Parts: sequence; structure tokens; C-alpha cells
Amino acid sequence: MTPTAPAAQITGLSVALGDGTVLLDRVCLTLRPGRVHAVTGPSGAGKTTLLRAVAGALPPDAHLAEGAVTVLGHEILTLAPERLRALRRHHLAYLGQDPGSGLNPRMRVDRLITETAADRSRTALTDLLAQVRLPVGERIERRRPAELSGGQQRRVALARALARRPGLLLLDEPTAGLDPALRDEIADLLREVAHRRGIAVLLSSHDPEFVARCADDTLVLNPPGGDGPRRSNPKSGPNPKSGPNPKPSPAAPRPAARSTASDATLSARGVGAQVGSGRDRREVLTGLDLDLHPGSCTGIIGPSGSGKTTLVRVLAGLHPPTAGTLTLDGVPLAASHRARTRDQRRRVQLVPQNPLGALNPARTVGATLTRPLRLHFGTPRDGCADRVAGLLAAVDLPADFAARYPHELSGGQRQRVSVARALAAEPDVLLCDEVTSALDADTAAGIMALLAGLRADRGLAIALISHDLPLVGAHADSLVDLAGTALRRD
Repeated sequence: MTPTAPAAQITGLSVALGDGTVLLDRVCLTLRPGRVHAVTGPSGAGKTTLLRAVAGALPPDAHLAEGAVTVLGHEILTLAPERLRALRRHHLAYLGQDPGSGLNPRMRVDRLITETAADRSRTALTDLLAQVRLPVGERIERRRPAELSGGQQRRVALARALARRPGLLLLDEPTAGLDPALRDEIADLLREVAHRRGIAVLLSSHDPEFVARCADDTLVLNPPGGDGPRRSNPKSGPNPKSGPNPKPSPAAPRPAARSTASDATLSARGVGAQVGSGRDRREVLTGLDLDLHPGSCTGIIGPSGSGKTTLVRVLAGLHPPTAGTLTLDGVPLAASHRARTRDQRRRVQLVPQNPLGALNPARTVGATLTRPLRLHFGTPRDGCADRVAGLLAAVDLPADFAARYPHELSGGQRQRVSVARALAAEPDVLLCDEVTSALDADTAAGIMALLAGLRADRGLAIALISHDLPLVGAHADSLVDLAGTALRRD
């Protein structure tokens, strides 16, 4: 490939499932070295399928219907397996929506990054950690993936990909779950990597500010059968370094109704929690007091690594606290979910940040939603189909999705299934960890409207983790800001 040749050429690409469902319809795109190309569009438009096609890894049961994908001079969808592995190993890097699931849980960060790095020196490792904005002075290189937050896992995976110095970098929602300041730093990093190293970058994103900040070209995908893909006005070349994009000011959270702790559905008192192990063990929560009241929405914000996910996992009984007590309707609640009654587990539901790792890949969507109906309410099997269809409709998914498996869904569709599964248990408390980060704006608004209705109709208490400050401002009655290890109530 000559220096001026495209890194990848997608020509009239159509991809379909075995049952004829079209995932991509006649997509054309040229990826050039030194440029950042973005793909946007609503959930289900085929963004992830497009990235996987460029990586030579179509979803299971999907096939090339027509067109071609040429990557670094190779027809990647017809490449022999051994040559495809070599191409991926040395010249192409792909990060999915849940990159943390691809990190070996037994390996420390330093080994994860240097395992396939072109330069394995200590200096190169430190430089990479600094580039992806990981705290070098906190011995983070000695931690394992389980000791990192979701945002930190995402940045470790990015550092691991950059360490190989690929010619083509593919990123699926690279800023999902990252705070706005860190999102902008990653955008600047990707532009710098593309322009200075001559790497072609293709990314998908629902975040218009992120796309505007880093992309040289943008392709907007519509669901198959719609108007077809369209290209926005591309930038003529790399933009000069500019200051931060202006951001809308979040609406101030509505003041919480005056109530006492005794009115709360779920209460936490003096809760502390640690992450890590051995010498790298550190406090992320100290002396936390929190009340989730019926019909309320409590927003939880803070930078990546500040303990937001640890907090909701403690409330759900999935992370051991080091101090403090929990109560549910004034009754002591065991720290571990295993020691809680079945009804207590039903009443407190968690929607995790990464649904791909939480949904059983061997179960259809229908089976996933049927399980809590059978477990908690003893719903007869022949009565579950209508209830499953209703749950899917509530999260804006068609009833025939009940027959699909998680790998046949987009990231946003998996997130909606995860929300539907939690709602199937008819909880009193819903813990939402970045539930809208992988959704387009319209779908995110629909999910929040659904939750607002449940708050009003059933008195559902919600804890909402999000880096989307306008979203939190629009829906939260009160705000908890986790900054470092300190907790403030605003």
C-alpha cells in the first residue's frame, strides 16, 4: 500500500442475518491514513456491524450479502484465517463497546499493555498511561482489570491498542461512561494519534460533541430500509488545536422534597468501600450517607474512578463494604446479596454499565426476560409471552426481538434489554449505571420517560449514574457528587 492509498475501502457493503434481516444496506466509506472517521446514527443502524466488518469479524449468523471491504490491501472478509490473524496482530486494532471484557483478568495493567507492544520499555509504558490519562503515580500499572473502574478499563484497552502502533484503529463508542473532561481529552488524543502517526481511525459514537471535536469525516447511518447512509460535511484537514468546545450548562437539579431517612426505601449510613488488593488497596468511599426515597431520582456524578459503580454495587450487595449499614424500608439489609431474601433481591435491581457481560449469551432475549417472571412471580410459561412483549415495547423494542440472542443486538439494544430485565422484577429501587451512555438521544429520552412514568405510577426509587450532566439535571431530584474519595450533597 502506498502512503496515499486508503487504509480501508468499503464499497456497496450489505450484511444480513441468516433469516434475511438486513443489518447494513449498501454502505460506502473510504478510510484514509491520518484522519479520524466517525459513524453515527440511531441504535440498531448498524454502526457496530460496520466496524466488525472492517475488522473481518461479522456477527454470528451474519454474512456478506454484497459489496466488498478492502483493508490495508486485503479483501478482509475473504481472507484466510491465518492471514487474518496476522493482519489483526500487527496492523489492525479493534475495541468493542465493552473493551474491559477483552482484558485478561489475571494480568496486571503493565503486562496487558506491553504483551504485544512494539516498544516494551518502562518509559514507553509510562508515556502510554499518561497519553490515555491514567494516573501514573498511583501504581495503576500494578492493578488487574477487576481493580479498575469501567472508564479506566476502557483507557487501558486503548493504551494496549495504541502500543501495537496499528495502521487502522477501530473504536466502538470509545467514550461511553467517561466524564466530559476526559471525553474531550480522549478526542484530542485520537486526533493527535491519527495526524502524527498517520493512523486511520474509525469510531462510532452517539455523542455529537465528541464527534465534532475529533472527527475529520462523519457518516450518518440510518436503520436498513430508511433513507440510507449520508455523509456530513467533512473537514478539509486536521483542525488547528482549539480550546474546549462550549458545552450546555446542565439544569440545576430540582430540590428534593423534604423527607426523613425513615421515609426512604433504601438507606445507607456510614458506608465505606475499597478496591484493589494488597499494597494497591485504596478507599473509594468513606462515611457515605444516602437515602433513596419512593418516586425520587438521585443523580450520582463524579470523575472516572471516583467510586460511582462501586457505590451502586454495594447497594446491590455485589461489592463488600468496609464499614456502615444498609436498610430497606427500615429493616437491616445484608451486605451480600447471597444473604438477602429473594424478595429483597427482587426489590433492589441493578442495570449495569456493560450489558454484554451481564446478559447470558446462550439465552434468547425472551428467555432472559422470562426468568425473573418465573422466579419472582411464578408466572406460567404460557402467560410469559405477552408479558415479555410488553416489557420489550416499554423499552422501544419490537416483540420479535424475543427470539434473538445478545450477539444479534446492537449495544443500545442490549442496554434496553438489560433495563427490561430489571423492570421484569417490578423493583422498588432501580440502580442505573450509565444506562443511556450507549443510546442515541431519542432512545435515551424514551428510557428516561419510561423511568419517570414508573416513578410517578409505582413510586420507583432510582439512583442514576451518568456523565451526561444535562440528563441528570433534567431528571434528578437530588445530586450526589463523588470527587476523589469525598462525597458531597448539593
